[in-house]
Amino acid sequence: MRISGLAATTGVAVATLKYYLREGLLPPGTATSRTQATYDEAHVSRVRLVRALTESAGLSLGAVREVLAALDDPPPSRHDLLGAAHHALVAAEGRGRPGGDEQDTARRRARELVAERGWCDDPLLVDRLAEQLRAADAAGVVVSDDYLRSLAAAADLVAAADLTTVQLEPAAALRQVVVGTLLTDPLVLTLRRMAQVRASQEVFGA
Repeated sequence: MRISGLAATTGVAVATLKYYLREGLLPPGTATSRTQATYDEAHVSRVRLVRALTESAGLSLGAVREVLAALDDPPPSRHDLLGAAHHALVAAEGRGRPGGDEQDTARRRARELVAERGWCDDPLLVDRLAEQLRAADAAGVVVSDDYLRSLAAAADLVAAADLTTVQLEPAAALRQVVVGTLLTDPLVLTLRRMAQVRASQEVFGA
């Protein structure tokens, strides 16, 4: 199909598609002349992915570029694949601002939780958790050790469910982890809020 057909199929304007091509978010089509090219289902899939990441996940185009780079070059190891997914996700969300001393309370709590749960001590994720703990503290939100442990236990359950969706083929697996996490994070948030309503009814009455 020509670029007009790609626009009709995906619902994305031709001008936007040309921008994606210029920015390297969409691979070039097959040239049929000096000014014409054709596009296939792989291009349709990539355009829909870029739309999902920008519109549903709320990523900037720079963050989308980071995610696509990881998707286009997945590592062969399933475990390394998860590490690449985490780095792509952290990059997409925006790297954490440096803050606090190496031994500050938030970083210490983050490291203690990681050790207690037997989680991988990934510096990117530990820094992100420490940053979020500092932000909660600055806002006067109490995140006690017991509450943090409860959230961590719930995260283990979500992670176990996540892994049941991961496919065998590396590229498909990385796509599922990265894109699936970005697009289901809001779903988890909504389910949490719905559960809060029920829990509140049970504890405090209707």
